[in-house]
Amino acid sequence: MKENDPHFLIVAGEASGDLHGSKLVSALKVQFPRARFSGMGGERMRQEGVKTFFGIERMGAVGIIEVLGDFDHYYKVYRTLKKEIASRRYDAVIFIDYPTLNLRLAKQARRFDCPVFFFISPQIWAWRKGRIKEIRETVRKMFVILPFEEKLYLDAGVDAEFLGHPFIDVVYPSRTRAESQQKYSLNPEVKTVGLLPGSRMNEVNSLLDVMIEAAEKLQNELGNCQFLLPIADSIDPNLIRQRLGANPLGIQMIQGETYDVMNSCDTLIIASGSATLEAGILGCPMVIIYKLNPLTYWMVRWLIKVPFIGLVNLVAGEEVAPELIQGDVTAENISAKVLASLRSPEKQKAVRERLLKIKESLGEPGVMKVVAKRIADSMDELRPDEKIPV
Repeated sequence: MKENDPHFLIVAGEASGDLHGSKLVSALKVQFPRARFSGMGGERMRQEGVKTFFGIERMGAVGIIEVLGDFDHYYKVYRTLKKEIASRRYDAVIFIDYPTLNLRLAKQARRFDCPVFFFISPQIWAWRKGRIKEIRETVRKMFVILPFEEKLYLDAGVDAEFLGHPFIDVVYPSRTRAESQQKYSLNPEVKTVGLLPGSRMNEVNSLLDVMIEAAEKLQNELGNCQFLLPIADSIDPNLIRQRLGANPLGIQMIQGETYDVMNSCDTLIIASGSATLEAGILGCPMVIIYKLNPLTYWMVRWLIKVPFIGLVNLVAGEEVAPELIQGDVTAENISAKVLASLRSPEKQKAVRERLLKIKESLGEPGVMKVVAKRIADSMDELRPDEKIPV
């Protein structure tokens, strides 16, 4: 590696990873002004100068059955990135979450003496704890983003560190609630519900229709209601328009302003995932829903070892936001949970206050700067002739 001229392979597989990857690349450029970056990511990472062999648009499948439906593409991605690692053109590999692919690639990096930095650790506390052995053997440094994860990894012999959650630096609205309500032509006297079906197309396919059905019931119950639907960068808006059809409820599609949408809503119907923690940081009440392919769910439900599906609830250690999963995800159940929230101002206030306390546990601002510095320090420790034991 030439001084200040490293070549990084960086791999993210979904919208949140693209966001975090772009911020990390920006911070690494401060440490290594002439650094080069190649790998897989989305538009945000490309804007930071990452040369991407693949985008994230077709990488959003969740579950074994879903992946098999596009297996040829997933295998092509793995094979291509594996060859890149084998080329020995890279000074280090940075993996952003996405453990199904990235842990496999980490094994290849170990074979070819390429140090691995992993940002956003696999959730071994939730399922497949046995992965900890291969993580210990393949990852040089693990950067965890939840406070309780650090001890779990350290106890297992992994060099892990909690430096804060990256959401602390990025999750904030660009406008006040009143300004967003005005921009979206919302009546502040009428309840506003956000519909967030996820950043993966298979999540949209699984959840959007039932969200719309629940919205219809809410409209009938309340007599008047407003609906906002923020669209992730990884989703084609035209596909959402097709699903909405004639759109008799007047659901507003909004692209690129998720935090302003969340901040404008009285409550959210939201897919389980990182978005629930984002909503929690903003103090927005929500109902969390999730559905997998029935066969996938049957295969993995015995492996899941956590009491909640929502990340915001896991961090809180209690069910702050109600959850519905699989067969319980019906329009009737969703609308009932939302109505219970909307019709109780006292409950909504208590939920907002509890959610805002979660933010305090996620660390201080400037997370990516510290992570980039740790990566730089770790690379400085690597002598040119140092090899990772095989």
